[in-house]
Amino acid sequence: MKIPELPFTLTNWDAVEPVVYPGETGEAIWRTLNIGDIRVRVVEYSPGYLADHWCDRGHVLYVLEGELTSELKDGRTFVLKPGMSYQVSDFGDAPHRSKTEVGAKLFIVD
Repeated sequence: MKIPELPFTLTNWDAVEPVVYPGETGEAIWRTLNIGDIRVRVVEYSPGYLADHWCDRGHVLYVLEGELTSELKDGRTFVLKPGMSYQVSDFGDAPHRSKTEVGAKLFIVD
């Protein structure tokens, strides 16, 4: 990842317009900042959320609140709690998707 030329920039995430994306169950609320080819997001998953797709995109994902289960299409699962992260490259492992029983708030760079 190469961050493009950018002045020192502050982001008030509460001021970033939320966009709601339905999951297979529940919903995801994204607040997104695009910087060149980099996407920086604060994402909130409602309790009972299950993503509606498998993802091959690389991410750095950090759990701020709640609990997240990351499922890999090959059957592996990983439970992340606040203070934990995962990192995966584009097409770097089996496709993955997110789910949560209790809800989660995440900081994601991809």
